[in-house]
Amino acid sequence: MSGNSEPLSPRAKLAVSAGRAAAAVSRAAGRGSGSVIGGRVALKLDPDLLARLAGHLDVVLVSATNGKTTTTRLIAEALRSEPDDVVSNALGANMPAGITSALAGGSRARYGVIEVDEKYLSTVARDVTPKAIALLNLSRDQLDRAAETRMLAERWREGLAGTKALIVANADDPLVVWAASSSANVVWVAAGQEWKDDAWSCPSCGGVLQRPGDEWACGECGFRRPTPSWALSGDHVLDPHGSAWPIRLQLPGRANRANATTSAAVAAAFGVPPQTALERMFAVTAVAGRYDVVSYQGREVRLLLAKNPAGWLETFSLIDPPPAPVILSVNARGADGTDTSWLWDVDYGRLAGHPICVIGDRRLDLAVRLEVAGVDFQVCQTAEEAVRRCPPGRIEAIANYTAFQDLRRAVGN
Repeated sequence: MSGNSEPLSPRAKLAVSAGRAAAAVSRAAGRGSGSVIGGRVALKLDPDLLARLAGHLDVVLVSATNGKTTTTRLIAEALRSEPDDVVSNALGANMPAGITSALAGGSRARYGVIEVDEKYLSTVARDVTPKAIALLNLSRDQLDRAAETRMLAERWREGLAGTKALIVANADDPLVVWAASSSANVVWVAAGQEWKDDAWSCPSCGGVLQRPGDEWACGECGFRRPTPSWALSGDHVLDPHGSAWPIRLQLPGRANRANATTSAAVAAAFGVPPQTALERMFAVTAVAGRYDVVSYQGREVRLLLAKNPAGWLETFSLIDPPPAPVILSVNARGADGTDTSWLWDVDYGRLAGHPICVIGDRRLDLAVRLEVAGVDFQVCQTAEEAVRRCPPGRIEAIANYTAFQDLRRAVGN
């Protein structure tokens, strides 16, 4: 396990102090938490600071296209037996600067549970020498900014080759399996994969993947789904001994049960039994505002984040059945990716029967997509107008990244 924290060098201490000061200035100016600018300033002063801050920690890295913020939070809770046990970038600042800011507050922690942007996984893993890495899924996201999914998988595969970390990986995602297969020490989890449109061809040879039942295999090269030792089965986690442990989460949906299954497998690697890990996860009620139900304009509004086609598909399975009203909000700012062509990959026909109001910077792009899908909708200028126009019932509000932040501010969350 982790040893005692090495005292930081004077340079590292100066870097941490300067980073905190920069973050405080940013917060005072109303520019957010300041974690990113604080981390950037700190790393400028000491480029090796991330490695120094992680030196005394048992580090878990979590990376994926979808679910990494929630899974990071679930793993952190599963490992936490004392309040100061875990340091984590709980608000999702998942590039090196944000991670550095998070770890700067963890001098007394035993564990560092860190969400990492898919593109930075190899870089961060090299710096912090993780004990475990959880890999959940890879799918199309931010097409103007991110690499094509197989290129990301290849980057992971190259970066993880030779790592001493335990890899906890989703056996149901061929891209993740291919990426993780370069590692010697892998625990496979049957976490499921509802979105399959990025995994029809074999990442190893390019052949067509056959998908009989829950299995998958390449008819060309024989690359196939590995046998999982952990699995999600309904409302239970199946452990490697065949025991079934009930999942009781306050977070909704199959995707979060899958996240809990992966989290239990990670926690077990640190000696936390599945029952204990799952009981601790019950404490998580919302993650950075996601899944919160807020009162606004006399209405109950549930806030749901969906950033890409796979995320929208999972989110549609969470919402109340028709005629529950739905607000959809899409932006295309820098943090979202400026290309909205992904809207055409989402099956908005699943929203048939729901009264829909559309808001956000790109509400007209979304309106065209809904028109083609044959779904009724109204275009509104603001969240307030949308809520006012919604018929009775709890409102399900689904938004992509910056639209979600706008919505939280609008409803006072």
